[in-house]
Amino acid sequence: MILQNVSKKFGQNSIIDDVSCEIETGKITAILGESGAGKSTLLNVLSGVSSFEGKIEGAGRISYLFQSSMLLPNLTVEGNLQFVLDEAEWDKIDEMLDCVGMLSKKTRYPNRLSGGERRRVAIARAFLFPHDTLLMDEPFSSLDLSLKRSLISLVATLWRTKQNTVVFVTHDPHEAAILAHTGMVLKEGKLSEPVPLGDEPPRDFLVQSNGERTLVRVLLGEK
Repeated sequence: MILQNVSKKFGQNSIIDDVSCEIETGKITAILGESGAGKSTLLNVLSGVSSFEGKIEGAGRISYLFQSSMLLPNLTVEGNLQFVLDEAEWDKIDEMLDCVGMLSKKTRYPNRLSGGERRRVAIARAFLFPHDTLLMDEPFSSLDLSLKRSLISLVATLWRTKQNTVVFVTHDPHEAAILAHTGMVLKEGKLSEPVPLGDEPPRDFLVQSNGERTLVRVLLGEK
């Protein structure tokens, strides 16, 4: 995906300021930044939800995992996945639910699921929706460490099945270093140079890598 002179303003405030960069196809890219830096706005621009100035090429079909799970309350787990597929493709649903550990609960409604279970269903739905690029907004926020570790591993497993382009935003450099191939920092409307984070995620949850330390320095404005 290529961004050329992409800008987004709210009134006189430039949230995204003349950004040009390339997001590598078939890889996982993390966009980091402090609260209010414009990370979600950037995802909305990439998805076409928000208008913008400039040009974006190569995004293809978009699937969007929002910060809240946003499951349809009147549909079962299975129904939420059926909703994003043509009926001819419903045979894919059981395999996906088995992959995310929710097959035994496919007839339950969202109000009978825990927060972590709802997140698993939302992740399954996002990956199942036909797409070239998956956008994820703070997919692991407000989760305890054990669940966060489990869901990061789950996303990496699902990514390996298709190896489509994934862009996710986070304020946590550790999440980025474990899951992403590349990290970039959004600061004052600009994206930093890409920071290489490694191949074949997920990486060791208990190790702080050189890439993570570099992202922290960029976030702090020390590089």
